[in-house]
Amino acid sequence: MIVPRFAGPRRILAHRRRLAEIAAVLSRHGLGFILDALSVPIQPHARRSPDTAHIPAPMRLRLALEELGPTFVKLGQVLSTRDDLLPSRYIEQLALLRDRVPPAPIEAIIREIERSFGRPLEQLFATFDPVPLASASIGQVHAATLPTGTSVVVKVRKPGIAETIEEDLAILREVAEIASRRSPLAASYDLVGLVDEFAWTIRSELDYRREGRNADRFRQLLRHHQDIVIPRVFWHRTTETVLTMRRIDGIPIDRIDELDRANIDRSALANRAGRFVLECILVHGFFHADPHPGNFAVLPDGRLVVYDFGMIGRLDPVQRRELLDALLAVIRGDLDALIDSMSRLGIVRHESDRPALRRELQHLLDRYYGMSLGEYRFGAIADDLFRLMRRWRLTLPPELSLLAKTLSMHEGVGQRLDPNFRPFQLAESYVRRLLIERYLPLTWLPLLARSIEDGVRQAAELPRRIDRLLRRLEQAELEVTMHLAELPDVTHRLSAMVNRLVIAILLAAAAISFSLLLNVWHPDWLVRWAGPLLALGLVSIVFASLILAWQVWRSR
Repeated sequence: MIVPRFAGPRRILAHRRRLAEIAAVLSRHGLGFILDALSVPIQPHARRSPDTAHIPAPMRLRLALEELGPTFVKLGQVLSTRDDLLPSRYIEQLALLRDRVPPAPIEAIIREIERSFGRPLEQLFATFDPVPLASASIGQVHAATLPTGTSVVVKVRKPGIAETIEEDLAILREVAEIASRRSPLAASYDLVGLVDEFAWTIRSELDYRREGRNADRFRQLLRHHQDIVIPRVFWHRTTETVLTMRRIDGIPIDRIDELDRANIDRSALANRAGRFVLECILVHGFFHADPHPGNFAVLPDGRLVVYDFGMIGRLDPVQRRELLDALLAVIRGDLDALIDSMSRLGIVRHESDRPALRRELQHLLDRYYGMSLGEYRFGAIADDLFRLMRRWRLTLPPELSLLAKTLSMHEGVGQRLDPNFRPFQLAESYVRRLLIERYLPLTWLPLLARSIEDGVRQAAELPRRIDRLLRRLEQAELEVTMHLAELPDVTHRLSAMVNRLVIAILLAAAAISFSLLLNVWHPDWLVRWAGPLLALGLVSIVFASLILAWQVWRSR
């Protein structure tokens, strides 16, 4: 049984109850095989509901995650961005997850606001609408007015939600650790790393101050773009659990009829949204990673309003440089350089079959040979790439996974606004700008200076390091640690063989002891059953010997 480390009896009991609930929900939806595939020792206590027999597995997974609550809804939403891990039919269902839930009682929300600021609600806001504008699993949004008369929206974290999420995160971490030890599949996908990344993401969403800082950073980066509007954060009315921002109402970007009635140029709007995304990604390396249509609105003058900055993606300069190198390798047809870039980005593992992967990539590139830039579709290219990655069990770093999903979703929004929207044509100017900038002295001189500085430092420390190494050699203190990739598997098989051998020896010893016992003590009832018992013992010995022989043959 999985139990939390360093926990008291009540915590352990609650932990076990939650584990049993998770197992029961998965089993009821016909998903108990997930725990079996991950070799997790949790026994479900519920049978599969007959009502789920006709429901496809991806839909059952979505329904189970919704039933398990906010942590698992968020987990499903994060997994919906991982096309490299799951087939498209699962991604499509998980993308439908919406964490719209009934709102918390207004009394609890007001208590949380007053607790957070240490002041009565009447002193904080001139008006506060008790009916929420929206309610999600972590928080809910209310309309309000500041004492100055400014209209704002107030996002409040639901009381007790942080504790619930932390309990679920602890369970997910324990399950991931056990699965990684017992299941080669879980280990190959670094399940523990995926859970840790998810934990960081959801904890970031719990702290509304972080979301406010993200909004302020976007306003700073895009301050010269008059056609992009980022709502202002009112920091004197913002805490860890309460976020107050200026209320800016507009037409939701996916309401095409309303946009047409307002005489909005949809083609210009699609290009405006595309430039917003591309500049954030390629120039600033800081982008909005939750780009569903509900987070974008359009003002009557055509300006684009962006909401909800809880989920943000980042690309550091090294990642952007490697992505550009990969793009150049594709343009030049240099597949070896492409694989090298993928390796430096953390996509390709060292043990991958490089010649076979090179052939697969060549087949993939051949599909798009001769096409014009306007014919490219990022979603189609990403689908092909993700299918290749699933076949090879390659995984994207979380930042690149968010990037791929962001680009795909924005392409969909842009083409809904304008069927002739071509994101690659829009990106061409940004890529050309980056290619020019990488060869400018302002770009490579700082890199060269840093490399020279590192080289000088290493050269200065080299004699001292050599001296320490020689001293340890003279004193016989040098230790060499080797890691054999297949050693744990071999050790596990040898352990299983020894266990079977011990069982066979014990069975043989029991049979011999029984025979000796019959020579000195043979009551009638024992003599009557001696034959069948001896036969059963001999059959057991033969069966154990066959198992042992098969195990030895398999481990050759």
